[in-house]
Amino acid sequence: MTINNDLLDQLLKDYEKPEDILGENGLLKQLTKAVLERAMQAELTHHLGYSRHDPKGNNSGNSRNGKSKKTLKGDFGSLPLEVPRDRNSSFEPQIVPKGQTRFEGFDDKILSLYARGMTTRQIKQHLEEIYQVEVSPSLISSVTDAISDGVKAWQSRPLDAVYPIIYLDALVVKVRESSHIQNKAIHLIVGINTSGRKEVLGLWVTHNEGAKFWLQVLTDLKNRGVKDIFIACVDGLTGFPDAIEAAYPKAEVQLCVVHQVRNSLKYVSWKWRKEVAEDLKTIYTAATVEEAELQLEAFAKKWDEQLPTISKSWRLNWERLIPFMSYPAEIRRVIYTTNVIESVNSSLRKVLKNRGSFPNEDAVIKLVYLALRNISAKWNLPIRDWASAMNEPIRKSV
Repeated sequence: MTINNDLLDQLLKDYEKPEDILGENGLLKQLTKAVLERAMQAELTHHLGYSRHDPKGNNSGNSRNGKSKKTLKGDFGSLPLEVPRDRNSSFEPQIVPKGQTRFEGFDDKILSLYARGMTTRQIKQHLEEIYQVEVSPSLISSVTDAISDGVKAWQSRPLDAVYPIIYLDALVVKVRESSHIQNKAIHLIVGINTSGRKEVLGLWVTHNEGAKFWLQVLTDLKNRGVKDIFIACVDGLTGFPDAIEAAYPKAEVQLCVVHQVRNSLKYVSWKWRKEVAEDLKTIYTAATVEEAELQLEAFAKKWDEQLPTISKSWRLNWERLIPFMSYPAEIRRVIYTTNVIESVNSSLRKVLKNRGSFPNEDAVIKLVYLALRNISAKWNLPIRDWASAMNEPIRKSV
């Protein structure tokens, strides 16, 4: 559909500055109002079956009955409209349905702002400053609450039968409960599917983690279709190794080596830190488990007198730290660290930092879900070296 240039010239004949078209009372807003009201009049004519002043309307049983007023909110600000009515109250406009107070896409803007961590008050101020639209806190709450069904569907959606690798991590938020502020952990699982693409499998909020909690989570994954997991990469989450071995007996649990190194360096003096880090690197970059054990012994011999807890910690966690050494380099790079999920949590923390606390768990889940939706929208490519990794046996028994 094209608009006649003569008509456009006539509309623009008094144009002098941008505000004449885009301003609060500019041409674009007036034209939108006129078109919508004209369209609703046409819809009413179609509904009644006769035009205004048409004799066919006599004794038809229904007729025009004035207008009602409503206001639409959108990028253009507030737009007052006159909606035609019929005497039988049977007319329902299609272009601006009954009950609609916002243009399509305006709710998406509210959700977008909310997903970036803005509070209700900040969203209200932003919309007033940018669009000159005054919205109530209750409107913002109703828009964000409307995604609850989407959250439930996402949490219960079917999953793939096999995830070669999953990553688990948690971050802490403050939630108001019975007039008290409580710390609660948001637990996330990110899976790498057989195509090498990242996927958030779910999120769970709890006070305390442990074997029982993780078994419930893994049972949830099983109920949603996950039959097998090859490798689970974790940062020492309490109770998880026992739970994964109960739910997926063939899965291997890989502790994050990067976290192990960080924890080892936590209390090392600055004058030794670089040297200690280099000596630790000889352990986790060893070609074989046997070579890694020799490097650990060499590290202990050199550093145990000054730093006895480091080698002790590595020995304590050894069986969980070395699984990745049984695989070729392409797979090692993918599983020896939980950086995949840490980058997700880093993005989430930027969103959550504006919130001192949440009124309830639902508010936490709602915000995290929207933020994850934005984060995962950028996951278009498989992780690095996945094609090479898939050419190798990712499970030793296969």
